[in-house]
Amino acid sequence: MIKLDRFFTSGYDFKDSSDEIKSKFQMLNIAILLSSIALIYGIIGNYIRNILGIIPVEIILLFINIGLIFILRTYRNSFELVTKIITAQFTFFFLFLFYSYDPTDLKHIWLFTYPIILLYFQNVRSSFYWSLFMLFVIMISPFQTIVESKYSIFQASYLSFALIIVTVIIYFYKLKMDEAKDIIVEQQNQLQNFNTELEVKVEQKTSELQDLNESLEMKVKEKIKELITKDRLITAQSKQAVMGEMIHMIAHQWRQPLSTITLQISNLHFKRLLGENVPIKDSDKILSEISNTIVYLSDTIDDFQTYFRPNKEQEEIEVHELLNRAINLTLSRTQDMSIQIVNDKKSDVLIKTYVNEMVQVILNLINNALDALSEIDKDDAKLLVYARELDEIVYIYVEDNANGISDENLEHIFEPYFSTKGKNGTGLGLYMSQMIVEKQFHGEILVESSSSGTKFIVEISKQAS
Repeated sequence: MIKLDRFFTSGYDFKDSSDEIKSKFQMLNIAILLSSIALIYGIIGNYIRNILGIIPVEIILLFINIGLIFILRTYRNSFELVTKIITAQFTFFFLFLFYSYDPTDLKHIWLFTYPIILLYFQNVRSSFYWSLFMLFVIMISPFQTIVESKYSIFQASYLSFALIIVTVIIYFYKLKMDEAKDIIVEQQNQLQNFNTELEVKVEQKTSELQDLNESLEMKVKEKIKELITKDRLITAQSKQAVMGEMIHMIAHQWRQPLSTITLQISNLHFKRLLGENVPIKDSDKILSEISNTIVYLSDTIDDFQTYFRPNKEQEEIEVHELLNRAINLTLSRTQDMSIQIVNDKKSDVLIKTYVNEMVQVILNLINNALDALSEIDKDDAKLLVYARELDEIVYIYVEDNANGISDENLEHIFEPYFSTKGKNGTGLGLYMSQMIVEKQFHGEILVESSSSGTKFIVEISKQAS
C-alpha cells in the first residue's frame, strides 16, 4: 500500500504543509494511468473491429503518457509542463475523435470529461482560453472545408451547449470546493496559531507555576522554621512557668516547717539564756521534731527534683499512685483553702508511660481546677481525681464542682497564650498538656463543662508508644 501510494506521488515524499501539491501529483498520475488504460482498451477494441486508422494515434498517445510518467519521476519541477502537455494531448485527441467519427459512434461522449481535466490541472484563465478554443473548433466544424465533418450545425451547437453547461457546473463545483478548501486551510492556520499561542501560554503558566511552587516551598520552609522556633519558645516558657509554680509551691510548703524549726530553736535558746535547766528528755524531743521536719523538707525536695528530672524511659506504674504524686505537689496550695481533693480509686490501673510527663499533665489540670475553685465561695468545694480503664485505653479524670467554663472561652482553652487568669496566667499550661498527650502518648484531652463544674478527661493507651 505504501509503495502504491509512492507510485501516485511519483516517488516523492511530501510534508504535511504540501498536501495540496501531493494531491495534484496523485491526480496527475491517476489521470495519466486511466488515460493509458483507456488507450490500451481503445487499441485492442479497434484492432478487433478492424478500425486501424486510429490505432497509430492511440499508440503515440500511450507512449507520450509513458514519457510523462518518466519525466514526473525524474524532474520534480516538471509538474506544470506535464499538465500543459496532458491538456494539449486531451484537447487534440478529443477534437480528433469529434472530426473523425460519426455521431452514432458516440466518440464525442469523451468530450464531457474534458472540463474535469481542464479545470483541475489549469488555472481559471488558462481553462477559459482552452475552453474557448475547444468550443470554437467544434462550432466551426460544419462550416470549414479542410476536414470533412460528419456533425450538422444543430449537432455541433447542441454538443457545444452541453459542453458549456458541464463546464459551468464543474467550474462552480470547483469554486465551492476551493472556497471550502480555503476555509479549511484558514481554520487550520488559525488552529495552528491557536496551538502555538496555547503552547506559549502553557509554557508561561508552567514557568509561573514553577516559580510559584518554588516561592511556596521557600515560604513553607520559612513557616516551618518559624513554627519550630515558636514551639521551642513556648516549650521553654512553659518549663519556666512550671518551674516558677514549683518554686512557689516549695516556698509555700517550706514556710511552716521552717517557722516551726525556728520557733523550737528560739524557745530552746531562750530558756538557756534565762538560765532554765532544760531536761535532756525535752531537749531530745525538740531535736527529734526538728530532725523529722528536716527529713520532711528533704523529701519535699526529692519530690520536686524527681519531677524536674528528664525521664525518657517508660515506667510501669499504677495510675492512682501517679495521681497521688501530682496531688502531693499541690498540698501546699490546699492547706489554706477549704478544698477537698479526693483520689477515687476503685481498682488498680496499671500503665506503662513516661511518668514525669504524665505528672506534669495531671498537675496542670489539678492547678487549673484549684484556680477555678479558689475564685468561688463554696462550702463543699471539691476536686475529684480518678482513673478508669476500658480494654487497652485508660481514662484519667480531673473533675471540679466550680462554675464551669463559658462557651466563649471553651473553644480557646487549648490555644497558646490564652488565659482567663489575667497577669497570673501564662496561657501555656493546657496547650503544653495537650501537646504532651498528643505527641508523646498519641492520646487526647477532652473537656466537658457546665454551670455545675468542669471535667477534663485524659485518654491514653495503657502501653505508651
